[in-house]
Amino acid sequence: MSTYLPTLKQLQYLVALHEHGHFGRAADASFVSQSTLSAGIRELESLLGVTLVERSRRVVRFTALGNQVVDKAHRILREAEELADLVQAAGKPLAGQLRMSVIPTIAPFLLPRFLPRLRRERPDLELLLREETSHDAVESLQHGRVDCVLLALPFTTGEVEKAHIAHDELYVAFPKDDPRDPPEFVPPSMIDEGRLLLLEDGHCLKDHALAACNRPEMRASATMIGTSLHTLVQMVDNDLGLTMLPKMAVDAGILNGTDVVARPLKSKNATREIALIWRKNSPRRADFELLAEELRAG
Repeated sequence: MSTYLPTLKQLQYLVALHEHGHFGRAADASFVSQSTLSAGIRELESLLGVTLVERSRRVVRFTALGNQVVDKAHRILREAEELADLVQAAGKPLAGQLRMSVIPTIAPFLLPRFLPRLRRERPDLELLLREETSHDAVESLQHGRVDCVLLALPFTTGEVEKAHIAHDELYVAFPKDDPRDPPEFVPPSMIDEGRLLLLEDGHCLKDHALAACNRPEMRASATMIGTSLHTLVQMVDNDLGLTMLPKMAVDAGILNGTDVVARPLKSKNATREIALIWRKNSPRRADFELLAEELRAG
């Protein structure tokens, strides 16, 4: 066995550089100076006796071996975090630090009513929140950057465990003066795919909306431009099209101050499942299940 082994900090710096592809951004994400991060990676290379990163003024390029080391570093860091979780799970339930990603089509509508009560009832819990698209949130979970993810299903998540939180219906939102005067429940056949506005790729709500309509031609014709539900609502309010909204957003008042009307989509698939997911066999499973209970009560 080698007398000198890489430190977890060195591996964290290497993984951050691989993720961001830039020394400055990697240093910011690691909360250290660029010189500290660069020195840490050079020390790692010197320790291993190999070059992991090819440096130039404009490009950071990992060697083939460097990419293999990054893959191994992800696993080592995840194991180290699970070791810390194991110890923490043996203590007070739902206490200490817990990192959770939340998708943008849930965070602004559920968290404001959930977080104040959680702070009152769980004062020993330090909940660190990260808002990400579904794709990025699942990737963060797999790479150990977060402990759990609050998202909407169905979505490809890999091997995870989950706790059901709620079912959330989909609504069709349109200008109140829409000449077609949509009925109380809007059938997918009434949706003009040429005017349908959806979120950009990476947001699971886009896929849920298209699946609920069960009209393959929509995928090619819909405009996938919105970066947030609030942006889509403003576009509809300015008569640029129509969109799909989750019921939780409507209930939270996203349409307040607009001339947009929302009515339920009439489809057997017009719901999404809100769920909390975490890595399979996590030692903090009991904490996640308690957190799910808090979310259901919220």
